[in-house]
Amino acid sequence: MADKVFTVLDLLDLDLKGHNSLNLRCISGRKGLVRRISIPDLNRPGLALSGFYDFFAYQRCQLFGKGEIAYLNKLLQEHNEDNIRQLFTYEIPCCIFTRNLEPPKEFIELSDEAGCPILITDLESTEFSTRLLRVLSNIFAPVKAMHGVLVEVYGLGIIIFGSSGVGKSETALELIERGHRLVAVDIIELRCVNGNTLIGKGANQVISHHMEVRGLGIINIGQLYGVGAIRDQKEVQLIVQLEEWDTSKSYDRLGTETNTMEILGVKIPKLEIPVKPGRNVPIIIETAAMNERLKSMGYFSAKIAEVVDYEELEGYLKDLKEYYCFAEDEGKGIRRVSVAKKNHKDEEIFSFRMVAEPDSFGKWKIFSIEREGKE
Repeated sequence: MADKVFTVLDLLDLDLKGHNSLNLRCISGRKGLVRRISIPDLNRPGLALSGFYDFFAYQRCQLFGKGEIAYLNKLLQEHNEDNIRQLFTYEIPCCIFTRNLEPPKEFIELSDEAGCPILITDLESTEFSTRLLRVLSNIFAPVKAMHGVLVEVYGLGIIIFGSSGVGKSETALELIERGHRLVAVDIIELRCVNGNTLIGKGANQVISHHMEVRGLGIINIGQLYGVGAIRDQKEVQLIVQLEEWDTSKSYDRLGTETNTMEILGVKIPKLEIPVKPGRNVPIIIETAAMNERLKSMGYFSAKIAEVVDYEELEGYLKDLKEYYCFAEDEGKGIRRVSVAKKNHKDEEIFSFRMVAEPDSFGKWKIFSIEREGKE
């Protein structure tokens, strides 16, 4: 993060639109626009203005709202400028005033002397803080470039990896033909935002939607299929590794194990799909995307039924002295049983999907046990 060179002038030059717009303008201290912003965070300098400069976060942008403005005016009325002068002895990146609030004349003069830029925005303090932190987190996020194809399938961001010639581009082309969208081809720039979200986009935005197909050459997906077939960036939620079919390798045939791949500290579910003539890989990826969405909703298609006895079921209910029990037949010999505490709307709910009748040993087959909305 410290190696990232980002100045106040870069902040003013950002081309942000819509809900990301910061609406910033500089009113003084322009010679300090080259000051670096090294930490993607804000600081409210109320304590510093009161004279407490221990642990003062001067490396951050200083945000002034209505409270700070009122306190500044009070200090100036009392002819107490020492705390304000001490503020500018630190190498502050910039001071930002919200709500179009004009700083006092004396404050502007002191900032000009120190070469500290003063910026003004018409946004409220809370809204501006949210926008600026979102922008800075994207700018200072860790970045990694990887070779592959990033597509959006049923709203899910999927990266297709594989060795050269395995069929990544052809698979992506078939997915686009089926109505899905292309995000990036060849070099994908992956950015870790907020420490737990992986955002992917093309490393070169000019050619990110151009695809090279052997025997055909370079094609422009946006022009061929329209703007509805492309998008600029997408969160990565699934990784598909294409590989040549290896007869000596054992592939997962149940889907009960969850493999992951860690990129920039974020673990992403990963599937290994063997490729050979006759296998329709695009359909497999579509199915994988829908199955992944089902998993996010708490339903695992490959989960094998467990066998538990009635005493084990009672263990789930031992703390419930009074409860309601609801049963509903789902058909095909399956019954859903839900249990909720009496007179407690927000208490935990147990839900069982089980066979309608016990077996000859007096045991029930439980297909899923949900507690607090999770399996």
